[in-house]
Amino acid sequence: MEALLSTKKVSDFRYGLQGGISIAIGYMPVALTFGLLARTTGLTVTETILMSMLVFAGAAQYISLSLIAVGTGMIEIILTTFIVNIRHFLMSASLSEKLEEDRLFKKLFYAFGITDETFTVISVKEGKVRTGFAVGVMLISYGSWVVNSGVGYFIGEILPEFLQASMTIALYAMFVGLLVPSMKKSVKVTFLAVVAGALNSTLLFTTNLSNGWSIVAATLVSAVIVEAVVMLKGRGKTI
Repeated sequence: MEALLSTKKVSDFRYGLQGGISIAIGYMPVALTFGLLARTTGLTVTETILMSMLVFAGAAQYISLSLIAVGTGMIEIILTTFIVNIRHFLMSASLSEKLEEDRLFKKLFYAFGITDETFTVISVKEGKVRTGFAVGVMLISYGSWVVNSGVGYFIGEILPEFLQASMTIALYAMFVGLLVPSMKKSVKVTFLAVVAGALNSTLLFTTNLSNGWSIVAATLVSAVIVEAVVMLKGRGKTI
């Protein structure tokens, strides 16, 4: 009986690895670019790899690089990262219902390994998801992200100086590439981006706050404004 259970666990883990291969491949160019940009931002190879190992969140890591580049403080970076990744609370709660009952430390691993991509692969699997499958999906995705971040950093070392300097522009181009598709799908996202950008450009924010706190404050205020408008609009429809 124990042999059968052990074989089942290995099989689940193998299926998880297979299910996460597409994520691992998709992470390669993004992680390579992150590593390259991290070098041009001034991070060491150790700092770059540790960020990928401990954070494991693409958008948050890119935002951190942009904040580091303008000399933002640690508290502002932490708060901004928290705001960007707050959706993970909802994904963790949803995935907790999907996964089989397990020990707390394994659930903590699930929570850490959740990204938009791993969440999608695990949540669309039919029935209850076994631990081995979730671990396989997350482990191969995590390994690809961390390894390719380091590879990207070393690739940056062999690039000519003028290309390394130009990569700071690529950081902002990456954000535009992340934002535009979301804006096309949702008017709410477009409104949020416009309001946040406008607030961050006002004298009230730029003269009284540092770059990092200005971004955090503009994001929070714009989110409150957008949600208030949506609520008022919803009330208007019910009346």
